[in-house]
Amino acid sequence: MRVAVIGAGGVGGYFGGRLAQAGVDTTFFVRGATAGALRTRGLRVESINGDFTLEQVQVAEHPLMQGTFDVILMTVKSWQIREAASRLGPLIGADTLIVPLENGIDAPETLVKMFGREHVAGGLCGIIAFAVEPGHIRHVASEPFVMFGELDNRVSDRTVALRDAFRTAGVKADIPPDIMHSMWTKFLFIVPMSAVGALTRVPVGEWRANAEARELAERSARELIAVAKKRKIDLGKDALERTMERYDNLAPESTSSLQRDVMDGKPSELEAQIGEVVRLARESGVAAPVSEFLYQSLLPQERKARGAV
Repeated sequence: MRVAVIGAGGVGGYFGGRLAQAGVDTTFFVRGATAGALRTRGLRVESINGDFTLEQVQVAEHPLMQGTFDVILMTVKSWQIREAASRLGPLIGADTLIVPLENGIDAPETLVKMFGREHVAGGLCGIIAFAVEPGHIRHVASEPFVMFGELDNRVSDRTVALRDAFRTAGVKADIPPDIMHSMWTKFLFIVPMSAVGALTRVPVGEWRANAEARELAERSARELIAVAKKRKIDLGKDALERTMERYDNLAPESTSSLQRDVMDGKPSELEAQIGEVVRLARESGVAAPVSEFLYQSLLPQERKARGAV
């Protein structure tokens, strides 16, 4: 199996690194300082599950002359997908599967428009990790997992092969019965955590213990559940309770990548997360005042980070 990993941040560096460590033919498609670091120093991963270093990894900055791949893991930020995907053409063969592992829910639709349903899966992951510097990843909390599946929910040979490769690499991997349901469940978890964390600028252990901030997260989650229901996604009667329980079980210092980007003054996934909830709520006729408040409060920072003030 040949695997292309687009990006080498917290997600791509960790999961791609685990595959490469297990002997899977893995190539990281990165540019600039990250490409230079991987070529000269390799990949270093500090993890609560055990540190490891790969002194040599396969790195490419351009898709030309690299041949086709069985699997392409999209691990860039949600707002980078379209630009990154525009360069993937030479990597795609007759049965290549593109698996997005972003935090949003619209990546499969974007990729289908570009490459067709036959090349696109739904996907998600769970991990709290980030790049300390190019080529150096730190996994600080949460048991890593990946889920993916064909968009028609059939269990295919190629998804089974990828699942087995991840499991051999020591990563929890599953093909859920309904991949979109699983993606919405992840969306429900990550959006309130990201938005409330970014607004309060404290880790989950602090805001979940604060009654007012916790209520913001609960109300945000309720709105998202209502939007999902309008779109024929039933997240279950206990969806809110399960989500809040997941927050309570996170390591106290946990933060989302969106929160870290906002606090660092970088462009974030604001539009793909809480912004997407606001847009879908309007389309679906669902009142979402808390989601609108969170989005509008964070928008000035986002515009400043993108130089749009």
